[in-house]
Amino acid sequence: MRGTRETMHQGDAGRGRPDRPRRARPRPGRLLGALVLATVVVTTAAGCAFLRGPDELPAPSRSATADRSGPAPDPSVSAEARRIAESASPRTPTAVPTEAAAPDPTVSPIPVGTVISEADVVTPKGSVRFHYRVVVADDGYPTVQWSGFSSTLPVPVGTTFLETPPSVGDGLTWHGVGDTVLGGGSPAAPAPTTTDMDPGRVDPSWLGTLVVYSAAESAGPDLPVELGPDKVLAVAPVRWSVPARTTNVHPVDGGARPNATGTTSSEGSADGSPTAYRIASEDLIGAVADRLGLTVKDLVWLNPDVTVYGDQQYLYEDTVLNLDPFRR
Repeated sequence: MRGTRETMHQGDAGRGRPDRPRRARPRPGRLLGALVLATVVVTTAAGCAFLRGPDELPAPSRSATADRSGPAPDPSVSAEARRIAESASPRTPTAVPTEAAAPDPTVSPIPVGTVISEADVVTPKGSVRFHYRVVVADDGYPTVQWSGFSSTLPVPVGTTFLETPPSVGDGLTWHGVGDTVLGGGSPAAPAPTTTDMDPGRVDPSWLGTLVVYSAAESAGPDLPVELGPDKVLAVAPVRWSVPARTTNVHPVDGGARPNATGTTSSEGSADGSPTAYRIASEDLIGAVADRLGLTVKDLVWLNPDVTVYGDQQYLYEDTVLNLDPFRR
């Protein structure tokens, strides 16, 4: 109720019927004083350009001194520059609301206990021997089981899985996937029995090479160069036997478009579908997903570590996105 209170007629008090509001009849002197007061208020209110009606309340505003919990802004940095800097921090992408009805991306698992690779390894001179077996563990991820390790070398021996094979005598610059020091050296360390191969990846068949290398901690004056730290001792191809799997994620390159001008690659694809996307300048995750016939939810599922920046969710230039659901 505005300006009055509802009262009760004495005759209707028992029935509880509200009376209509009673309006006071203004006196001439009071009316003149009210007009003068209204004029003063209107002409002296800072920033007031018009009279508001009785129901038009001003929008609430935030006082410039209301929040001083944060550090004071640097006066040498413009407000626009601060806005860009604040919006450029990396963050996790978010799916657009229209994707709520889209099905969750899925891929069929490899049955637990499946042996997907197994072989004997012997270095060219027969100095190192061992057997490995890659089997899907109870958590659904591959585990390497080692057995039969022996070495006549004076240094510890390590092994790892790589995608691109090096050459014997090269020095490793990356220790690959499933990197394990098997043992050897003096005194000999006990050989491990299992290694988690690639936590987070179900299918490791993209790794085509097993490398045996020197795990010596330092070169030393009496150690031959070919046995120095990280020197490759042997390279063996890995043969995989991964059962066929199914997925509901099928990327298709619809062609470059605004904010999705990067390049796709079909390397390793059996049917020519894109398996990777290299981000170009000004690419937005939503536009890239649309170009590839995917949802943002699909693209994040394929690349769990992807980050964006800015309110429009820009992607980082030259980052390569995985598009193969079997290699996520």
